[in-house]
Amino acid sequence: MTATPFPVSEIVAARRPHRKDAARNYDALLDAAREAFAEHGADASLEDIARRAGVGIGTLYRNFPTRRDLFETVYADEVSALCGAALEVADREPWEALTAWLDRFAGYMVTKRAVREALNGESDIFQTCRDSMFAAGGPLLERAQRAGAARTDMDFGDLLRLVAGIMATNFEDAAQRDRVLAIALDGVRARR
Repeated sequence: MTATPFPVSEIVAARRPHRKDAARNYDALLDAAREAFAEHGADASLEDIARRAGVGIGTLYRNFPTRRDLFETVYADEVSALCGAALEVADREPWEALTAWLDRFAGYMVTKRAVREALNGESDIFQTCRDSMFAAGGPLLERAQRAGAARTDMDFGDLLRLVAGIMATNFEDAAQRDRVLAIALDGVRARR
């Protein structure tokens, strides 16, 4: 992923170790934590996360001294990737760029739910992440609105709440989730 000019990306870069072997373990722990949180929510076992990452529990605690540190770092890393995705799709046609980014946002909501549950919204990092997300995704909606592809009677906060509300629902499978999201996004599309 390319570096992004968003404050959350600076937080993620500052936390990542510089030594190659340490960075590899760190990345493996984040990937394992993301999977474990998606499967088991906030109650995911730290021992299971270390095992999935192929490292010992000491390595996990060296990188993330507290469970809260791990949750915050996973959250910040997810938002940083989401911001990077906005830059990756920015050159596409406005509606396609917006919906491609919203699809990525929908996937991010799975991890966000577990992390927010664990942190109870009491983390300073949430505001930085929110600001970065709005700075990354907001222009995609504005561009789609200027192009006449998205309705203009909504703002970016409305759009995120719509998608987040859909993602908070339990679905039979990924196909149903994608179908429901497509129906909702059809309501966001401007009518000509």
